[in-house]
Amino acid sequence: MEFEKYPFEKLNQLLEGIEPNRDYPPLQLTIGEPQFPTPEIIQEEVAKRVDLLAKYPPSAGEPLLKEAIQSFIARRFGIEMDDGQVVTTFGTREALFNLPQYLLASKQAPVMAFTNPFYQIYEGAAIAAGAKVVYLDLLPENDFKPPIDERLALVDLVILNFPNNPTAATLSLQELKRWVEAALEYDFILINDECYSEIYFQNPPPSLLEASIAAGNGTFRNILVLNSISKRSSAPGLRSGFVAGDRRLLEGYQRYRTYVGCAAPLPLQYGAAAGWRDEEHVHANQEAYRRNFKLAHEILSVPIPEATFYLWLFVEDDLAFTRYAYEAYNLKVLPGSFLGRKGVGKGYIRVALVYGGEAMRDGLTRLHSALRGRVWI
Repeated sequence: MEFEKYPFEKLNQLLEGIEPNRDYPPLQLTIGEPQFPTPEIIQEEVAKRVDLLAKYPPSAGEPLLKEAIQSFIARRFGIEMDDGQVVTTFGTREALFNLPQYLLASKQAPVMAFTNPFYQIYEGAAIAAGAKVVYLDLLPENDFKPPIDERLALVDLVILNFPNNPTAATLSLQELKRWVEAALEYDFILINDECYSEIYFQNPPPSLLEASIAAGNGTFRNILVLNSISKRSSAPGLRSGFVAGDRRLLEGYQRYRTYVGCAAPLPLQYGAAAGWRDEEHVHANQEAYRRNFKLAHEILSVPIPEATFYLWLFVEDDLAFTRYAYEAYNLKVLPGSFLGRKGVGKGYIRVALVYGGEAMRDGLTRLHSALRGRVWI
């Protein structure tokens, strides 16, 4: 198997040999890693349970963690899920890599579709599964929303990612419902990676689970969602996620996971359970990101998106701009062409608004100066 270099490795190569302007402290707006403190309720619970490192964590996860996740789904989406409809995971990255492999293992010539640009783990999963890839291009002309067309009759698995990384686009309940209907009509498995569902500023984005019920598919046939505590709770190191939906698919996947060996350490599971049950810190995080986007609107005159913490900005030459911003302002952004294939994403940069206070204002001010200069073109 041959995997593409990860976007951040490509970025390091792009900037190699450039001496950044030392009049500015280094600032990275590249990675979607929240820079806010992990809530005390999580930290305290982890610290309190350190003695449990002496025990092997069960592959299925502690019951209290699954219960906490089920309570989150019930509060947030109004859906009661039972144990067979939820699998706890070690974050969502590992599940997004191994779940497609499990689902496609019995296919002779598997075909997998996913949004383009994309989180590169989707492509890695396709390569590992030996799957042909169909790109669902997210373009300005389709409002960065994936097309539903005749190609879906040929696919076995589709991965959506809404709210979207990197474009910050969202899908309405009706739009997600049409995807559920397509999954049932063409009989493919539909996954939505919903790890940005809790970073929103007015109306909470709908889940594919809600859309499945709206489509009359109350058993979630062919439907799976993934979500994570990383963005929601500023706890990417906690590695707590879940897959929820079609019990037919999840029963075998849970058994498969006993062989994978990706169970989270027990102290982390207890901390994650505390995080999944609490909403107060989530509202505080949302307010922090809301302030960041108000700053971005004030400084850059960009619209405030409905969800996620990304800006997706057109700069014409994304590689040249990235080099210029680093050299002139010691500021790192991520070229859009590193996140897409077949030219999709070219000309855009992704900017992660993950800092607080003056660091965020400073970063946006530098970005404004770089954009105003336009000397990279």
